[in-house]
Amino acid sequence: MNRTIIVMLGLSLIACTSKGKKTKKTPEKAPTMVRVWDTKGFKVPESVMYDPKSQLLFVSNIGGNPTQKNKNGFIATVNLMGVTQNPFWLTGLNAPKGMGILGETLYVTDIDRVIAINIPKAAIEKTWTVEGAKFLNDIAIGGDGSVFITDMMAKKIHIIKGGQLDTFLVLQYDRPNGLFTTGSTLWVGTALGLVKIDTRSKTITLEIDHKGGIDGLKALGDGGFLVSDWKGKVEIIKKGKAPVVLSDTSHEKINAADFEFIPQKNLIIVPTFFDNRIVAYQLR
Repeated sequence: MNRTIIVMLGLSLIACTSKGKKTKKTPEKAPTMVRVWDTKGFKVPESVMYDPKSQLLFVSNIGGNPTQKNKNGFIATVNLMGVTQNPFWLTGLNAPKGMGILGETLYVTDIDRVIAINIPKAAIEKTWTVEGAKFLNDIAIGGDGSVFITDMMAKKIHIIKGGQLDTFLVLQYDRPNGLFTTGSTLWVGTALGLVKIDTRSKTITLEIDHKGGIDGLKALGDGGFLVSDWKGKVEIIKKGKAPVVLSDTSHEKINAADFEFIPQKNLIIVPTFFDNRIVAYQLR
């Protein structure tokens, strides 16, 4: 073979090899949850809500049966190191569940009523009784100060705006539970997946198919969402992508209820319901 041809073939082979190296991609590292601390001493903790002003976590404790009006429910406060500050910050509730904070007011669902609590005073300011309510569950605060509430069994979303309570809409999807707002969009976790609602037009779209129920719900800002299924699974879901399971304690019969996520600290705090703890994880 001609020497010139051999040299040219060698150079071509090197070029192809170099080109191949340039296009090689490093596999993306899957996100993980690493346990930081866990705190015991609760009684059926259902939801955790972070108050950036006081830098405390509010923990709603059902205190027994989730549907029983027994005044055994209460709210505890815990710091970000997992140390309980006040185990009975507010008592005399029935079965408190979802929470939301607007200014110095903590909103809490309590079976068939929504309670507004003055945070500095640790005192109830106002109570709304929802006529025909079956199982009020989660709360989310809109950008305009609207308070959205799910009734999981009645398939309704209620709204408190300007101090007035009304039914916002009735859903065709079963078990609406977790709520989150971004701008004028209300996200709702249902038995079939994540539903997107335009709060101005009330247009409803099933955005992400994810069967099994969504209890905790937080947006990650990249199109993905952190979700929990109550049974024990915490996942990241994203449209057009397979779910990424971060944690699954269902085989241990440890629940994962309505968690809190603090993006600035990448901290997820999960209430374990019947396991009577809250567990903090670092999202990495």
